[in-house]
Amino acid sequence: MPPDGPLDEPLKGKTAFITGAARGLGRAHAIRLAAGGADIIAVDICDQIATVPYPLSTADDLADTVKRVEDFGARIVARQADVRDRASLSAALQAGLEEFDRLDIVVANAGIAMMGAGDDGWNDVIDVNLSGVYHTVQVAVPTMIAQGNGGSIVLISSAAGLVGIGSDDPGSLGYTAAKHGVVGLMRAYANQLASHNIRVNSIHPCGVDTPMINNEFFRQWLDTAEADAPRDLGNALPVELVKPDDIANAVAWLVSDQARYVTGVTLPVDAGFVNKR
Repeated sequence: MPPDGPLDEPLKGKTAFITGAARGLGRAHAIRLAAGGADIIAVDICDQIATVPYPLSTADDLADTVKRVEDFGARIVARQADVRDRASLSAALQAGLEEFDRLDIVVANAGIAMMGAGDDGWNDVIDVNLSGVYHTVQVAVPTMIAQGNGGSIVLISSAAGLVGIGSDDPGSLGYTAAKHGVVGLMRAYANQLASHNIRVNSIHPCGVDTPMINNEFFRQWLDTAEADAPRDLGNALPVELVKPDDIANAVAWLVSDQARYVTGVTLPVDAGFVNKR
């Protein structure tokens, strides 16, 4: 869980841009960074994508994130925007920059799970989970470079970005391909932005207790996948799902000065899932 209130506020005076912030991991990132003193620019689609077989976030979810961030005394600008649409994403970021006048942290978190979907699922998961990450970094980097103060970018990938897991349907293959692609983006950006003292890393969770995983559709898909090709999809540590706060704590460390020389790293927060493969 995040702390009951700010500790030493290591992120005081910094601004974080977070996609997929209405619920789940994105909300946890927003709350954790706000607890550290950061101001937040929160973005989420707050709408349904037709191919996604479980409910996506709503405007009420985003409003709840706003309230929880403000409970820590942090400022937040929240906008509905689709990471597939760079123009709307840029407009959301600009609204935050008009309020806070700086950008120090980017958390490219927005993502969907398309296991069991057909070819349209492939297209949508690539557009959101890979192209959406690319758009997020592209709209943010010019401001960070112009400021000349460095910064930190964290791309939320998956354990599926480090090992070849999933079923043989297009949606599942697209998810694994997108999450592997995020690693390539991270490594390229880490090199390209190093001269500006902008660090870029990726985080690779195992299953996390969020609405993307904890829903009836995903449970049915997992049961079917294990029946079709029996294999151990468990973690090494005796835990089925980690909590959003576990991932948010890793993000908070990566964007802090404690990790000031950490860049180009794929960081699993996965209860030993990748090591077990």
